[in-house]
Amino acid sequence: MNKFDAVPSEEEVDDENSDKCMSTISRHFFGNELDKPSFSISILENMKEEYGLFVWPCSIILAEYVWQQRFRFSGVSVVELGAGTSLPGLVAAKVGSDVTLTDDSDRIEVLENMKSVCELNKLKCKVMGLTWGVWDASVFNLHPKIILGADVFYDTSAFDDLFATVTFLLKNSPGSVFITTYHNRSGHHLIEFLMVKWGLKCVKLLDGFSFLPPDKASGLSGNIQLAEIVLSGELTEVLHLTSL
Repeated sequence: MNKFDAVPSEEEVDDENSDKCMSTISRHFFGNELDKPSFSISILENMKEEYGLFVWPCSIILAEYVWQQRFRFSGVSVVELGAGTSLPGLVAAKVGSDVTLTDDSDRIEVLENMKSVCELNKLKCKVMGLTWGVWDASVFNLHPKIILGADVFYDTSAFDDLFATVTFLLKNSPGSVFITTYHNRSGHHLIEFLMVKWGLKCVKLLDGFSFLPPDKASGLSGNIQLAEIVLSGELTEVLHLTSL
């Protein structure tokens, strides 16, 4: 060993071992039959991470919705906001969407994990840092037909920045829609208020468990809703679920 090589301390070794113990790969199956799923998505999770490296119930529900609406997603441009482990976006890519996965520009560990998950699943998605309410050149180049967001309404102080970003993307791509799943917490009325403030309207609102297969629903809990949101001034054709 070179005399200048660093020797890790006991604390660093313990931290490294702890990270390995906290890391896991979860598999999520999508298909019409339990014994013959159409495909699965593998997700790298780390239980030590506070938010971005864990698959939350809202993400599972939104991913299932993407699968059930897969013909709607085929061949269209999709952006996932606050993607984290990126399950909904990866399902969209699997069914034929051109997907850009985004998360806060400062969350380098999360962004790197997103790249690793794409490689793990052999999916070609763009990965970029996008901080809500911050306008840089990359944001102006996004023209999504569908914007996804799972459990992005968890910090009320960030709601305005999120809605500003969503509104910009909707205006940047006429006829687009924002599809989000969220826990119906105390911030629900604030969400409704901000939709009006930013000139948005909800064109579909579903109980998140109403379309979830029993095997997936049994492992989840909470009052979760799915909403489709568009610009209030646009004449948008609302696509209803026909296979539920």
